[in-house]
Amino acid sequence: MFAAGWITVLAQATPQHDALAPAGVQAAHIARLWHFTLIVTGAVFAAVLLAVLVGLARRRADTPAAPDLSANTRPERGPRRAVIAATTVSVVLLVGLTVADALTDRALSKLPAAHALHIQVTGWQWWWQANYAPEDGAPGFAVANELHVPVGRPVIVSLAAGDVIHSFWVPNLHGKKDLLPGIGSTIEFRADRPGAYRGQCAEFCGTEHALMAMTVMADPPERYAAWAAAQRLPAAPPDNALAARGRALFEASSCANCHTVRGTHALGMLAPDLTHLMSRRTLAAGALENNPANLAAWIRNPQAAKPGATMPASALPAPDIQALVAWLTTLK
Repeated sequence: MFAAGWITVLAQATPQHDALAPAGVQAAHIARLWHFTLIVTGAVFAAVLLAVLVGLARRRADTPAAPDLSANTRPERGPRRAVIAATTVSVVLLVGLTVADALTDRALSKLPAAHALHIQVTGWQWWWQANYAPEDGAPGFAVANELHVPVGRPVIVSLAAGDVIHSFWVPNLHGKKDLLPGIGSTIEFRADRPGAYRGQCAEFCGTEHALMAMTVMADPPERYAAWAAAQRLPAAPPDNALAARGRALFEASSCANCHTVRGTHALGMLAPDLTHLMSRRTLAAGALENNPANLAAWIRNPQAAKPGATMPASALPAPDIQALVAWLTTLK
Protein backbone atom coordinates (compact mmCIF):
# COMPACT_ATOMS: atom_id res chain seq x y z
CA MET A 1 0.00 0.00 0.00
CA PHE A 2 2.83 2.37 0.84
CA ALA A 3 4.51 1.77 -2.54
CA ALA A 4 1.20 2.20 -4.36
CA GLY A 5 0.66 5.49 -2.54
CA TRP A 6 4.10 6.73 -3.58
CA ILE A 7 3.42 5.84 -7.22
CA THR A 8 0.13 7.73 -7.02
CA VAL A 9 1.89 10.82 -5.66
CA LEU A 10 4.47 10.71 -8.45
CA ALA A 11 1.78 10.16 -11.07
CA GLN A 12 -0.04 13.28 -9.95
CA ALA A 13 3.11 15.41 -10.04
CA THR A 14 3.85 17.53 -13.08
CA PRO A 15 6.98 16.04 -14.67
CA GLN A 16 9.96 18.37 -14.93
CA HIS A 17 11.38 19.09 -18.38
CA ASP A 18 14.32 21.44 -17.85
CA ALA A 19 17.91 21.01 -18.99
CA LEU A 20 18.97 23.73 -16.54
CA ALA A 21 17.62 21.85 -13.50
CA PRO A 22 19.83 18.73 -13.48
CA ALA A 23 18.63 15.79 -11.41
CA GLY A 24 21.63 13.59 -12.13
CA VAL A 25 25.39 13.77 -12.50
CA GLN A 26 25.31 13.55 -16.33
CA ALA A 27 22.88 16.42 -16.68
CA ALA A 28 24.91 18.46 -14.18
CA HIS A 29 28.02 18.20 -16.40
CA ILE A 30 25.99 19.33 -19.41
CA ALA A 31 24.46 22.23 -17.48
CA ARG A 32 27.89 23.44 -16.37
CA LEU A 33 29.14 23.36 -19.97
CA TRP A 34 26.08 25.34 -21.05
CA HIS A 35 26.63 28.02 -18.39
CA PHE A 36 30.32 28.34 -19.30
CA THR A 37 29.48 28.61 -23.01
CA LEU A 38 26.80 31.19 -22.29
CA ILE A 39 29.21 33.33 -20.24
CA VAL A 40 31.93 33.22 -22.91
CA THR A 41 29.65 33.91 -25.87
CA GLY A 42 27.78 36.57 -23.91
CA ALA A 43 31.05 38.34 -23.11
CA VAL A 44 32.12 38.18 -26.78
CA PHE A 45 28.78 39.61 -27.90
CA ALA A 46 29.07 42.43 -25.35
CA ALA A 47 32.64 43.23 -26.48
CA VAL A 48 31.63 43.34 -30.15
CA LEU A 49 28.64 45.52 -29.35
CA LEU A 50 30.84 47.86 -27.29
CA ALA A 51 33.32 48.16 -30.17
CA VAL A 52 30.51 49.06 -32.55
CA LEU A 53 29.16 51.69 -30.17
CA VAL A 54 32.63 53.19 -29.68
CA GLY A 55 33.12 53.34 -33.43
CA LEU A 56 29.78 55.07 -33.90
CA ALA A 57 30.57 57.58 -31.14
CA ARG A 58 33.98 58.42 -32.66
CA ARG A 59 32.89 58.74 -36.27
CA ARG A 60 33.54 62.03 -37.91
CA ALA A 61 30.61 64.34 -38.28
CA ASP A 62 31.74 65.55 -41.70
CA THR A 63 32.81 63.09 -44.36
CA PRO A 64 35.67 64.41 -46.53
CA ALA A 65 34.99 64.80 -50.19
CA ALA A 66 37.81 62.40 -51.10
CA PRO A 67 38.69 59.18 -49.21
CA ASP A 68 41.78 59.24 -47.00
CA LEU A 69 44.22 56.76 -48.56
CA SER A 70 47.21 57.62 -46.41
CA ALA A 71 46.97 54.31 -44.58
CA ASN A 72 48.12 52.59 -47.79
CA THR A 73 51.59 54.05 -47.38
CA ARG A 74 51.72 54.62 -43.62
CA PRO A 75 51.32 51.72 -41.15
CA GLU A 76 48.54 52.03 -38.57
CA ARG A 77 50.04 50.50 -35.47
CA GLY A 78 47.02 51.07 -33.20
CA PRO A 79 44.40 49.25 -35.33
CA ARG A 80 46.92 46.53 -36.13
CA ARG A 81 47.55 45.86 -32.43
CA ALA A 82 43.79 45.84 -31.80
CA VAL A 83 43.20 43.26 -34.55
CA ILE A 84 46.05 41.05 -33.27
CA ALA A 85 44.74 41.26 -29.69
CA ALA A 86 41.15 40.47 -30.75
CA THR A 87 42.32 37.52 -32.85
CA THR A 88 44.41 36.16 -29.99
CA VAL A 89 41.55 36.45 -27.50
CA SER A 90 39.18 34.75 -29.99
CA VAL A 91 41.58 31.82 -30.48
CA VAL A 92 42.04 31.43 -26.73
CA LEU A 93 38.29 31.46 -26.13
CA LEU A 94 37.61 28.95 -28.92
CA VAL A 95 40.32 26.63 -27.59
CA GLY A 96 38.85 27.03 -24.09
CA LEU A 97 35.39 26.06 -25.31
CA THR A 98 36.83 23.07 -27.18
CA VAL A 99 38.70 21.90 -24.08
CA ALA A 100 35.60 22.36 -21.90
CA ASP A 101 33.55 20.33 -24.39
CA ALA A 102 36.15 17.53 -24.45
CA LEU A 103 36.35 17.44 -20.64
CA THR A 104 32.54 17.28 -20.40
CA ASP A 105 32.42 14.45 -22.92
CA ARG A 106 35.06 12.56 -20.94
CA ALA A 107 33.14 13.09 -17.70
CA LEU A 108 29.93 11.82 -19.30
CA SER A 109 31.68 8.62 -20.36
CA LYS A 110 33.04 7.89 -16.87
CA LEU A 111 29.79 7.18 -15.03
CA PRO A 112 30.42 4.11 -12.82
CA ALA A 113 28.25 1.32 -14.17
CA ALA A 114 28.58 -1.30 -11.44
CA HIS A 115 25.27 -3.04 -10.65
CA ALA A 116 23.54 -0.96 -13.32
CA LEU A 117 19.88 -1.34 -14.23
CA HIS A 118 19.54 -2.46 -17.87
CA ILE A 119 16.58 -1.32 -19.98
CA GLN A 120 16.01 -1.89 -23.69
CA VAL A 121 14.09 1.06 -25.18
CA THR A 122 12.67 0.88 -28.70
CA GLY A 123 11.18 3.90 -30.42
CA TRP A 124 8.09 3.38 -32.58
CA GLN A 125 5.79 5.78 -34.39
CA TRP A 126 4.80 7.21 -31.95
CA TRP A 127 5.44 5.55 -28.59
CA TRP A 128 8.22 4.06 -26.49
CA GLN A 129 8.59 0.37 -25.65
CA ALA A 130 10.75 -0.42 -22.62
CA ASN A 131 11.90 -3.93 -21.70
CA TYR A 132 13.51 -4.38 -18.28
CA ALA A 133 16.16 -7.09 -18.21
CA PRO A 134 15.91 -9.98 -15.71
CA GLU A 135 18.01 -9.44 -12.59
CA ASP A 136 18.82 -11.31 -9.40
CA GLY A 137 16.81 -14.31 -10.59
CA ALA A 138 13.65 -12.25 -11.16
CA PRO A 139 12.14 -12.21 -14.66
CA GLY A 140 12.12 -9.17 -16.89
CA PHE A 141 9.01 -7.28 -17.87
CA ALA A 142 7.80 -4.69 -20.39
CA VAL A 143 6.24 -1.26 -19.98
CA ALA A 144 5.40 1.55 -22.37
CA ASN A 145 6.06 5.29 -22.30
CA GLU A 146 6.75 5.41 -18.57
CA LEU A 147 10.02 4.23 -17.02
CA HIS A 148 10.83 3.85 -13.34
CA VAL A 149 14.45 3.91 -12.14
CA PRO A 150 15.97 3.74 -8.65
CA VAL A 151 17.58 6.90 -7.30
CA GLY A 152 21.37 6.68 -7.02
CA ARG A 153 21.75 3.62 -9.25
CA PRO A 154 23.25 3.87 -12.75
CA VAL A 155 20.94 3.00 -15.63
CA ILE A 156 22.14 1.68 -18.99
CA VAL A 157 19.53 2.16 -21.70
CA SER A 158 20.06 0.20 -24.91
CA LEU A 159 18.40 2.09 -27.75
CA ALA A 160 16.84 0.80 -30.95
CA ALA A 161 14.52 2.22 -33.59
CA GLY A 162 11.68 0.01 -34.77
CA ASP A 163 10.87 2.04 -37.88
CA VAL A 164 12.44 5.48 -38.44
CA ILE A 165 15.03 7.64 -36.65
CA HIS A 166 13.98 8.77 -33.17
CA SER A 167 15.90 10.57 -30.42
CA PHE A 168 15.83 9.78 -26.69
CA TRP A 169 15.95 12.95 -24.58
CA VAL A 170 15.22 13.38 -20.88
CA PRO A 171 16.85 16.80 -20.29
CA ASN A 172 16.89 16.64 -16.48
CA LEU A 173 18.96 13.43 -16.66
CA HIS A 174 21.11 13.56 -19.81
CA GLY A 175 21.48 14.91 -23.32
CA LYS A 176 20.03 13.58 -26.56
CA LYS A 177 20.86 10.23 -28.16
CA ASP A 178 19.55 9.14 -31.56
CA LEU A 179 17.90 5.78 -32.20
CA LEU A 180 18.88 4.58 -35.68
CA PRO A 181 17.18 1.70 -37.54
CA GLY A 182 19.49 -1.29 -37.64
CA ILE A 183 22.15 0.33 -35.43
CA GLY A 184 22.22 -0.20 -31.66
CA SER A 185 23.43 2.45 -29.22
CA THR A 186 23.35 3.09 -25.48
CA ILE A 187 22.90 5.99 -23.12
CA GLU A 188 23.83 5.92 -19.44
CA PHE A 189 22.51 8.13 -16.68
CA ARG A 190 21.90 8.23 -12.95
CA ALA A 191 19.02 10.00 -11.22
CA ASP A 192 20.24 11.52 -7.96
CA ARG A 193 16.99 13.17 -6.92
CA PRO A 194 13.52 11.57 -6.69
CA GLY A 195 10.91 12.99 -9.02
CA ALA A 196 9.06 12.72 -12.31
CA TYR A 197 11.06 13.79 -15.37
CA ARG A 198 9.56 14.27 -18.80
CA GLY A 199 11.29 12.94 -21.90
CA GLN A 200 10.59 13.65 -25.53
CA CYS A 201 11.54 12.36 -28.95
CA ALA A 202 13.91 15.07 -30.19
CA GLU A 203 14.17 13.93 -33.83
CA PHE A 204 11.28 14.60 -36.22
CA CYS A 205 9.83 11.16 -36.89
CA GLY A 206 6.52 11.78 -38.62
CA THR A 207 3.06 13.23 -38.15
CA GLU A 208 2.77 12.79 -34.39
CA HIS A 209 6.39 13.47 -33.45
CA ALA A 210 5.26 16.17 -31.00
CA LEU A 211 3.07 13.62 -29.19
CA MET A 212 5.82 11.11 -28.52
CA ALA A 213 6.64 11.84 -24.90
CA MET A 214 7.73 9.65 -22.02
CA THR A 215 8.10 10.02 -18.28
CA VAL A 216 11.00 8.77 -16.17
CA MET A 217 10.03 8.27 -12.53
CA ALA A 218 13.02 8.31 -10.17
CA ASP A 219 12.01 6.35 -7.06
CA PRO A 220 13.88 5.70 -3.81
CA PRO A 221 15.40 2.19 -4.10
CA GLU A 222 12.88 0.41 -1.86
CA ARG A 223 9.95 1.98 -3.68
CA TYR A 224 11.46 1.09 -7.05
CA ALA A 225 11.82 -2.52 -5.86
CA ALA A 226 8.14 -2.60 -4.89
CA TRP A 227 7.12 -1.15 -8.28
CA ALA A 228 9.28 -3.64 -10.19
CA ALA A 229 7.87 -6.56 -8.18
CA ALA A 230 4.34 -5.44 -9.02
CA GLN A 231 5.19 -5.07 -12.73
CA ARG A 232 6.48 -8.65 -12.88
CA LEU A 233 3.11 -10.04 -11.80
CA PRO A 234 0.56 -11.15 -14.40
CA ALA A 235 -2.69 -9.26 -14.80
CA ALA A 236 -5.16 -9.70 -11.97
CA PRO A 237 -8.27 -11.75 -12.83
CA PRO A 238 -11.51 -9.81 -13.43
CA ASP A 239 -13.30 -8.93 -10.20
CA ASN A 240 -16.84 -8.58 -11.60
CA ALA A 241 -19.03 -9.85 -14.42
CA LEU A 242 -18.66 -6.71 -16.58
CA ALA A 243 -14.86 -6.87 -16.37
CA ALA A 244 -14.92 -10.61 -17.18
CA ARG A 245 -16.97 -9.85 -20.28
CA GLY A 246 -14.49 -7.13 -21.23
CA ARG A 247 -11.57 -9.57 -20.95
CA ALA A 248 -13.37 -12.09 -23.16
CA LEU A 249 -14.05 -9.37 -25.74
CA PHE A 250 -10.40 -8.29 -25.67
CA GLU A 251 -9.09 -11.82 -26.18
CA ALA A 252 -11.55 -12.53 -28.98
CA SER A 253 -10.95 -9.28 -30.88
CA SER A 254 -8.04 -7.88 -32.87
CA CYS A 255 -6.83 -6.19 -29.65
CA ALA A 256 -5.10 -9.43 -28.65
CA ASN A 257 -3.25 -9.54 -31.97
CA CYS A 258 -1.37 -6.32 -31.15
CA HIS A 259 -1.26 -6.02 -27.35
CA THR A 260 0.16 -8.26 -24.65
CA VAL A 261 -1.58 -8.75 -21.31
CA ARG A 262 0.40 -11.28 -19.30
CA GLY A 263 -1.84 -13.89 -17.72
CA THR A 264 -4.25 -13.86 -20.66
CA HIS A 265 -4.30 -15.17 -24.22
CA ALA A 266 -3.34 -11.71 -25.54
CA LEU A 267 0.27 -12.01 -26.71
CA GLY A 268 0.52 -9.38 -29.45
CA MET A 269 3.89 -7.70 -30.01
CA LEU A 270 2.95 -4.71 -32.20
CA ALA A 271 1.60 -2.34 -29.56
CA PRO A 272 2.19 -1.42 -25.90
CA ASP A 273 2.09 -4.09 -23.20
CA LEU A 274 -1.10 -3.43 -21.21
CA THR A 275 -0.53 -5.81 -18.29
CA HIS A 276 -0.42 -2.93 -15.78
CA LEU A 277 -1.98 -0.21 -17.90
CA MET A 278 -3.57 1.73 -15.04
CA SER A 279 -0.26 2.16 -13.21
CA ARG A 280 0.70 4.69 -15.91
CA ARG A 281 -0.18 8.36 -15.74
CA THR A 282 -0.88 8.91 -19.46
CA LEU A 283 -2.18 7.20 -22.57
CA ALA A 284 -0.81 7.34 -26.12
CA ALA A 285 2.71 8.47 -25.12
CA GLY A 286 1.59 11.50 -23.17
CA ALA A 287 -1.27 12.56 -25.45
CA LEU A 288 -4.03 11.91 -22.88
CA GLU A 289 -4.40 11.63 -19.13
CA ASN A 290 -4.98 8.02 -18.17
CA ASN A 291 -8.55 7.80 -16.91
CA PRO A 292 -11.61 5.71 -17.89
CA ALA A 293 -13.22 8.46 -20.00
CA ASN A 294 -10.09 9.05 -22.07
CA LEU A 295 -9.49 5.32 -22.36
CA ALA A 296 -12.97 4.82 -23.81
CA ALA A 297 -12.50 7.73 -26.22
CA TRP A 298 -9.12 6.35 -27.30
CA ILE A 299 -10.61 2.91 -28.03
CA ARG A 300 -13.48 4.42 -30.02
CA ASN A 301 -11.36 6.70 -32.20
CA PRO A 302 -7.60 7.03 -31.66
CA GLN A 303 -7.30 9.34 -34.66
CA ALA A 304 -9.25 12.05 -32.85
CA ALA A 305 -6.50 12.41 -30.26
CA LYS A 306 -3.50 11.34 -32.33
CA PRO A 307 -4.01 11.54 -36.10
CA GLY A 308 -1.80 9.04 -37.89
CA ALA A 309 -1.66 6.57 -34.98
CA THR A 310 -1.50 2.98 -36.19
CA MET A 311 -4.24 1.82 -33.81
CA PRO A 312 -7.52 1.53 -35.77
CA ALA A 313 -10.84 2.89 -34.59
CA SER A 314 -13.12 0.37 -32.89
CA ALA A 315 -16.42 -0.68 -34.45
CA LEU A 316 -17.64 -2.22 -31.18
CA PRO A 317 -20.97 -0.98 -29.82
CA ALA A 318 -20.97 1.27 -26.74
CA PRO A 319 -21.85 -1.54 -24.25
CA ASP A 320 -18.87 -3.59 -25.45
CA ILE A 321 -16.52 -0.63 -25.11
CA GLN A 322 -17.88 -0.08 -21.62
CA ALA A 323 -17.04 -3.69 -20.78
CA LEU A 324 -13.55 -3.37 -22.25
CA VAL A 325 -12.88 -0.25 -20.18
CA ALA A 326 -14.24 -1.98 -17.06
CA TRP A 327 -11.66 -4.73 -17.50
CA LEU A 328 -8.75 -2.53 -18.60
CA THR A 329 -9.17 -0.31 -15.54
CA THR A 330 -8.51 -3.37 -13.34
CA LEU A 331 -5.02 -3.71 -14.85
CA LYS A 332 -3.12 -1.91 -12.09
